[in-house]
Order: sequence, then C-alpha cells, then structure tokens
Amino acid sequence: MRILLPLLLLFFSSASYAADGLSLTSSWVGYSALVIFAIAYLLVMSEEVIHLRKSKPVLVAAGLIWFLIAIYYRGSGHEELVTDAFRHNLLEFSELMLFLLVAMTYINAMEERRLFDALRAWLVSKKLSYRKLFWLTGCLAFVISPVADNLTTALLMCAVVTKVAQGNSRFINLACINIVVGANAGGAFSPFGDITTLMVWQKGLVTFGQFFDLLIPSFVNFVIPAFIMSMFVSAEAVEAEHEEVELKRGARRIVGLFLITIATAVMGHSLFHMPPVMGMMMGLGYLQFFGFFLRKTLASSLHKKAVDAISHRDDARLKALGSVVPFDIFNRVARAEWDTLLFFYGVVVCVGGLGFIGYLEMASNTMYLNWDPTYANIAVGVLSAIVDNIPVMFAVLTMEPAMSLGQWLLVTLTAGVGGSMLSIGSAAGVALMGQARGHYTFISHLRWAPVIALGYAASIVCHLMLNKALF
Repeated sequence: MRILLPLLLLFFSSASYAADGLSLTSSWVGYSALVIFAIAYLLVMSEEVIHLRKSKPVLVAAGLIWFLIAIYYRGSGHEELVTDAFRHNLLEFSELMLFLLVAMTYINAMEERRLFDALRAWLVSKKLSYRKLFWLTGCLAFVISPVADNLTTALLMCAVVTKVAQGNSRFINLACINIVVGANAGGAFSPFGDITTLMVWQKGLVTFGQFFDLLIPSFVNFVIPAFIMSMFVSAEAVEAEHEEVELKRGARRIVGLFLITIATAVMGHSLFHMPPVMGMMMGLGYLQFFGFFLRKTLASSLHKKAVDAISHRDDARLKALGSVVPFDIFNRVARAEWDTLLFFYGVVVCVGGLGFIGYLEMASNTMYLNWDPTYANIAVGVLSAIVDNIPVMFAVLTMEPAMSLGQWLLVTLTAGVGGSMLSIGSAAGVALMGQARGHYTFISHLRWAPVIALGYAASIVCHLMLNKALF
C-alpha cells in the first residue's frame, strides 16, 4: 500500500477531502479504489506488450472508483458531495481536453497542408546526419517551448522527426525522448511554457522575471541526457530521397493563425485571468473562418493554377490539380488523437476519486508537515513523473505551504522537468505516445529513465547552488 501512496498527491482542491471531513482511506472503498487504480496503471504501462490502448483501463477504472464512492454515500444525506466533486473534476478535464483538441487540430491541419512534408524535404536537402537532426529538434524544442508551451512544441517537433526519419524506429524513439525532455525543460523557466508555471505565476508566488532564475538549471536538465543519448545516435546521413514539395494553399497562413491562437490564449490568461482554453477555442474559430475562405475561393485558385500549368505544359501538375479536395476542418478534428484525450479523462477522474476519498490530504500532510521542504519539493518532481505534473502542482498550490522564493522556484522546476522521467509524466510525453505510436512507448522511454534522472538531479543541484540567496 505504501508503494501506491506517491501516486496520490494529485488533483483538485474540492476533490482532496470529503466536504464533511469524512475520510474513506481506511474503508473498503479506499482499499478497493487503490487496487482498481493500480491494476489500471499496470495495464497502461503494459501497452507495448499486450497492445491494449491506454485509454481503456483508466476509463473503466474511473467509472468503478466513482461508483464505489457513490454506493458508500447512498442514503447518507450527502450524495450531493459526490455529484459536485465529480462535476468539478469533469470541468477541469474539459478545459484540458478542449485545449489539447485545438492544438491537435492545428497540427493535423498543418500536416494536411503538407507543411511537415516541406520541412522534411528541406531537412533532407541539408543532408543532416541523424545525430545533427537529434540535436536540432531537441534544441528547437527547448527554445520554442517557453513561448509556444511544451505540449504544442513537442507535437510540432515529433511531426518533423517522424516525417524525416520514416521507418527508423530506434532513432524516432530517441528523438522523441529528447524532444519531451527538451520541451519540458524549456517550459519550466517561462510562465507561458507550461500550465504548471502559469498556475504558479497567476497565484502570485513567483513574478514574471523571477522565473528566468531557472534558465540555467533547466538547460542543464536538457543537455545532460541529450549528450548521453546522442552518443547512441548514428552519425550517418539521413537516407531519404530529395523531393520537391509544394505547400498546399494556406499552409503558411495556418501557421500564422496558430501563433495568433497561442497569443490569444496567453494574453487572455495573463491579462484577464481567463482560462487558456477560451483563447484556444477562439483560435479554432479563426481556423474555421479560414477554412470557409479556402473552400469559397478554391475554384478560382484551381483555375489560375491550371492555366499556369497549361502554359508551362506541366501535365503532372495539371493532373494533380484534378485530385484536389476542399479543406474540411472537421476532418482535422476527427484525426485528433482521441486515445490520448480519453486517457487524460480516465486519469483525471480516477485521481479525483482517490483525492475525494482522502489520500491527497494524507500524502500532503506527510510531505509538507513531516519532511524538509527541499526533500518534499524534490519528491513532487518524482510524483509528477508517475502521473502528471499539472495535478501535482495544483495539489501543492492548493496546500500552499509556507516556503521561500527559492523553494517555490524549486517546486516549479521539479514539477516541470520531473515529468520527463516517464512518458506518462507530462502532457508532452502522453501526446507523443499517441503521435509516434509504435516507435515511442512507455517501455522505450523507461529504459532511459536513469539518464533523464541524472539530468533531473543535476538541475536541482544547479538551482540550489546558483540561487542559494533565494532560500
């Protein structure tokens, strides 16, 4: 049972403890919920072996845990506590799901407009080696994620890697691990780089400029594992035939709309304290309007291109124009990684149930009342690797223990980069398991966990040394 307790420092304030003070941690409900959750996560971790989609076990486990709670409360006169707690969990998940859905829709739209094909062709034309490509995508993930957030950056870089290194499963796996580590590390020193840093910033515990004290520790977290893994990447040139790729109409403008969408979400959250999902959904509207424009102007655009192809006697291009179909945003939505989204639902609802039972308060009391804050904050990073850094940080902010600025920066760092140690520890890792299915898996990431943990430890030591005046 003690092995399971680290899984439980999780989600929402309203779900951390029953409102009437009733703890079920020592009841048959609590024990049964722990067993159900443990079995579900074992199945998730065995996905590569048993080929069972990761969403299935956690969806069933989520329903069973809340049914057990509802059965226990039936006839007690407090049934509304269960209903309210579940609805709160569902609301929090809905915000996350819609945020991810918009990001995935934009990624799929860029792919359909052949943006990643063009980028792949450009990279191939540069005759990069696998090792240079490994470093390029990792460094781009670290540099872009402070602005575009770690999840979006990881999805973009993964799309490039899978396009360039088609069929090279070993390289794609290492590159995806490097991207996850780089994106999470880059997001840890910026208020816009991760949802956890946004939460800390909005809480007023760390100012905008103070986040940049984590720049060097975050870089250390990325570069140490990257250096070690790069020694196992081939120095041979990427074997791919050069091809000329013509972007479909509107490709660059969709990239621009994506950047505007991110800016809308960030500014809405930072200036008006609105949930980021509002800005993202507004950005989905941008894409819908643009899709409408593309459909309405398709005929005239095809006519101009056909005239040009005829004048240049380009029969191949003229034939290709005959197979062009209108852009449909709902096809892009349908291509979103639904297994990933449903997996998030299952985890959030499972953990919400375990928190309602009382395990969150048990774990928080143990960590922040009985341990040194430094050890507790280091443990937070390890916990975020097991489940996810967002609920872990939410739990810490809910408890709001009395800590120095240095300690708040430490927990921001550990929660941000600790999730890199396992593929299920961050939104970036979970999303890439879906996007690079068959190449990047839980087990393949787990093999490199000791190397990533080395970077994790080094970043903590770096922070304690460089920012010791803040403690």
